[in-house]
Amino acid sequence: MKFAYRFSNLLGAVYRQGNLSFSKDGNAVISPVGNRVSVFDLKNNTSETLPVSTSKNITCVGVSPDGSVAIVVDEDGAALLVSLVTRAVLHHFHFHKPVNSIRFSPDGRKFVVTKDNVAMMYHAPGKQRKFNAFVLDKTYYGPYDETTCIDWTDDSKCFVVGSKDMSTWVFGAERWANLIYYSLGGHKDMIVGCFFEKDSLDLYTVSQDGTLCVWESDTELDGLVLTKSRDKPEPLKQREEEEEEEEEERLEGEEGEVIRGKAEPPKEKTKNVRYKQRSKHFFNKEGDFNNLTTAAYHKPTHILVTGFASGIFHLHELPEFNLIHSLSISDQRIASVAINSSGDWIGFGCSGMGQLLVWEWQSESYVFKQQGHFNNMASLAYSPDGQYVATGGDDGKVKVWNTNSGLCFVTFTEHSSSVTNVTFTSSGFVIVSASLDGTVRAFDLHRYRNFRTFTSPRPAQFSTLAVDSSGELVCAGAQDSFEIFLWSMQTGRLLEVLGGHEGPVSCLCFSPVQSILASASWDRTVRLWDMLDSWQVKETLHLTSDGLSVTYRPDGQELAVTTLNGEISFWNSQNATQTGSVAGRHDLEMGRKETDKITAKQSAKGKSFTCVCYSADGESVLAGGQSKFVCIYNVKETMLMKKFEISCNLSFDAMEEFLDRRKMTEFGSLALVDEGAGDGDGVNISLPGVRKGDMSSRNFKPEIRVSSLRFSPTGRSWAATTTEGLLVYSLDGSIVFDPYDLDLDVTPASIRKQLRLQEWTSAIVLAFRLNEKALKLEVLETVPHEQIAVVCSSLPDIYVEKLLGFVATCLEKSGHLQFYMAWAQNLLMLHGQKLKNRSGALLPTLQALQKSIQIHFDNLSKLCDFNMYNIRYAEALSKQRGVKRAAAKEEEEEEEEDEGLSEGMSEASFEEAEMIL
Repeated sequence: MKFAYRFSNLLGAVYRQGNLSFSKDGNAVISPVGNRVSVFDLKNNTSETLPVSTSKNITCVGVSPDGSVAIVVDEDGAALLVSLVTRAVLHHFHFHKPVNSIRFSPDGRKFVVTKDNVAMMYHAPGKQRKFNAFVLDKTYYGPYDETTCIDWTDDSKCFVVGSKDMSTWVFGAERWANLIYYSLGGHKDMIVGCFFEKDSLDLYTVSQDGTLCVWESDTELDGLVLTKSRDKPEPLKQREEEEEEEEEERLEGEEGEVIRGKAEPPKEKTKNVRYKQRSKHFFNKEGDFNNLTTAAYHKPTHILVTGFASGIFHLHELPEFNLIHSLSISDQRIASVAINSSGDWIGFGCSGMGQLLVWEWQSESYVFKQQGHFNNMASLAYSPDGQYVATGGDDGKVKVWNTNSGLCFVTFTEHSSSVTNVTFTSSGFVIVSASLDGTVRAFDLHRYRNFRTFTSPRPAQFSTLAVDSSGELVCAGAQDSFEIFLWSMQTGRLLEVLGGHEGPVSCLCFSPVQSILASASWDRTVRLWDMLDSWQVKETLHLTSDGLSVTYRPDGQELAVTTLNGEISFWNSQNATQTGSVAGRHDLEMGRKETDKITAKQSAKGKSFTCVCYSADGESVLAGGQSKFVCIYNVKETMLMKKFEISCNLSFDAMEEFLDRRKMTEFGSLALVDEGAGDGDGVNISLPGVRKGDMSSRNFKPEIRVSSLRFSPTGRSWAATTTEGLLVYSLDGSIVFDPYDLDLDVTPASIRKQLRLQEWTSAIVLAFRLNEKALKLEVLETVPHEQIAVVCSSLPDIYVEKLLGFVATCLEKSGHLQFYMAWAQNLLMLHGQKLKNRSGALLPTLQALQKSIQIHFDNLSKLCDFNMYNIRYAEALSKQRGVKRAAAKEEEEEEEEDEGLSEGMSEASFEEAEMIL
């Protein structure tokens, strides 16, 4: 059960390349990230990575109009039909060449794919199950160069295709008599976007040099006429025409010219569709070299969004070309633009910086703003409750991610060079990071600021970091001086410089239970430093090779050390004796890089594990290195339990054991030939004479590797920083049936019988012996609230721990907050002393419980604060209304008094008049 981990989410990267898409309701963004697809829910502020992956990086994604399926295509043209409802792969297909764009028709019955200079129309996969889900309908030829973009008319009768040869082609989806194809020119650069007007054949075309052409059609969509020859087969049509001629001759013989006079006039010939250029507009009026890279058009609101290579985007209203607003959102080129169904939100993807932005143009504010590490991630650390993950990257940034939502909520940019290590303090509110810029920085998660900066007397590049369990001592190891620097968190002062290693310090780790620091070095030793005894060396462990990584078991009784010869050795930390070792070099299964002159089998002899960590229960270790595999070993048996393949993306180097012989020539591998065309997407001119792209840039394939591994303190997940991003693997209990104590009488029927008899304790014990999650949930939620304390007091000790772990799991997602809190409170109160005696083994369970309670506390506190402010507002509003009502009442009373006085005066004057008379 403990090894039933599966991929659950991809953090650290939000966008790489390809086109963005919105869901049908417009509340979620579908973004390609490498060879995976992530879905970002903008309403609930969460992210999810689909459990599907292609063999290479994804270049385009097409989403059906009803939002139920998506077609995902990679760099080689391999396509997956993915259900967005069940998250499953429905069909595999290969287009055999790179695909530039893919688009479903608005009625969902067809989709068009552009590759090379052709456009291919397929029947869209329907509700019925077929052997081949992709059936080719027609192939359209016309452009001379690669096709770039597609758009459909609203009634799915026609579609338009843009090309790199500066032409735009309008094709009919059916065999129209007056529109077979139509070619439009008028541009001096490649077409970036082409769009139909709403319910019309009128066109807008946008080219890379910043030119917009408005095309007007002389025919409406209703004016398209089907070709008659398609209605009936040719022989049948000829036979019917001959019969009609014979009938006319017969009638003419009988009635003479009377019939000829009644004959209908000949039908007019169908007029072909024609276009004329209505107007032409230019974006780059200042004349600066700023290529237009992407465009999107929202038909109902007539809004055109254009993105440029400088990171600027424009909003125009068409067809008048009125500028609504212009904004710079990045210093890199905007690679993709998408507009949601309502036209309120605009999604932007910047591949250079790995940014994904959603902009609400009416309020001019960000709805969503995320950016991953645009270089490799070097390290990660879990917070003590497992709720947050901190990552440090080669871009000098420290990012903190929420494990529940999968989103980054704070980024620290104070470091000026690569971040080599990050860690949390025991409180969980301070992150400490080490960098090659010669500083160690402490960040506060309450105020989101850098409140401590630790430096060494002489400049040093810090490669490793450790913080003790109290959070008071901060240690960092240097690459060049072979020394360990020790600072105080409270004062920020340097306390001591620990010398003794004869090589670079590769890893530091504090004991979780004692003030003892373990340091691994390239001098083939691990030294244990006593922090309470004048920082003296307590023990020295002699290794068989250079030490690369060291870590303590959660109870502090054992050490695991990885060395350069590919071994993982286990040491007793009390008496400094080796208790076991694992020779894991062959388990890495290295791949062969394209530049390697030797085979993968030979190069594997020089490879080793570079990172290692214990599981939360201390029974197993995770190890990874320069390979696509992460290995999990049982410590007691010193044997391999499982291997996780973290990526199948062939866009990375060293993925396969053997090189592709089809690419081998007498001059070497074709994969090493650099075309030298730069990125070709219109960056600034950097060399004299260069008109397109950057000829000095070189393409390279990043090598697959695992740089850091960490187990969650809750024990239910683990994470790895890889070339692909931050991969999170979670425990999946649904795929394994793992009964605890199975017997003939332990059945669902017997458990439900105990429930009917109201034997709550025995029902819980039987349910946990069967260990079926749905049944355990049913039994637990059937127990009356007033019986919880009685059941907890009579529960056997072994089932107390199991029930506490189950309550911690259910509490995280359940809405029955008080019910599960009552279970947790009674279990802890009644069995607290026994649980305390086994606190080491129970630590993951207690941390999972703390994490669940913290999540609910955060959510409820926000809700209560919001309600409190609303009540205050309503109270203030009612007071204002009360004051207004009182004032109005006083005014009415005054008016009544005035009326009474005026009436009295009028009566007196009337009486006076009568007396005079």
